[in-house]
Amino acid sequence: MPDRDGKRRVLTRRQALTGTAALGVSLALGNSGPTAASLAAAPKVCILTPEATQGPFYFDPKLVRADITEGRPGAPLTLSLQVVEAGSCAALEGGRVDIWHSDALGVYSGYARQATGSTEGQTFLRGTQFAGADGTVRFATIYPGWYPGRTPHIHFKVILDDKDLVTGQLYFPDTTSERIYATLSPYRERKAERDTFNANDFIFQKQGGADTLVEVEKKGGAYRATLTIGIDRARGS
Repeated sequence: MPDRDGKRRVLTRRQALTGTAALGVSLALGNSGPTAASLAAAPKVCILTPEATQGPFYFDPKLVRADITEGRPGAPLTLSLQVVEAGSCAALEGGRVDIWHSDALGVYSGYARQATGSTEGQTFLRGTQFAGADGTVRFATIYPGWYPGRTPHIHFKVILDDKDLVTGQLYFPDTTSERIYATLSPYRERKAERDTFNANDFIFQKQGGADTLVEVEKKGGAYRATLTIGIDRARGS
C-alpha cells in the first residue's frame, strides 16, 4: 500500500493480524473482501510487544514530565504511546512509561565518553509519564539522531506495581529519517556518514523491530509518531 510519499508502506505484524481477523469475519459472511460492517464487527487483535535490549544508557532521573527536550535542538516530535493488554486490547490505566533516547548528534545524557564529551549530571531526552484511562502517554521531544552501529530508535520501558512489563525499542521509517537528516539542522551538519539502517541493524532484525515501527505524520515543521504497546500483566520481574 503506498503511503503519502508514494512509497510502499510496511505493515507491522500488529496491522497484519488485525487485517487477518477482519478478513476472517468477511469470509464467514460469504463476502469476497472486508466491508465496513465486517470491519466494525471484527475483534481487535493486539500482539505482545517484543522485548529488546535495554542498552547501556538507562537510568531513572525521577522526572515525571511530558516535555523532555531541555532545549536540545532538533526536529520537534510528539510521541504518543498507548499501552494495552495483548490479545484483549484493554487499556492499561496507571502504567508507568519511561522513555530515553539520543539527541540529534547521537548523544545520550548522563554518561561520560559521549561523542561530544561527558554528559554526566544531565537529563535531556529522558522522562516518565503515567497512562491515563485510555492507556496513553504523550511526550514532547525531538527526532532522535543516529550513532555508529545503530539505526535511529527510542528506548521505552513499561512498569506496573514495580514490575517491568516490557523493555523495548521503537523505530522509524528509514525514508523519514533520511529526509530529516538530509534537510534539517543540526542533523545535516554532521560530518560522519550514517552507517546503519533498519535493514542492517542487528537489534532491529533480531529483536522484533518490525513490530515496533511507529506511524509517523508530519504537521508543518513538526512530526507526530504513534505506537501501541501490547503487554502481559502476568509477565514481569
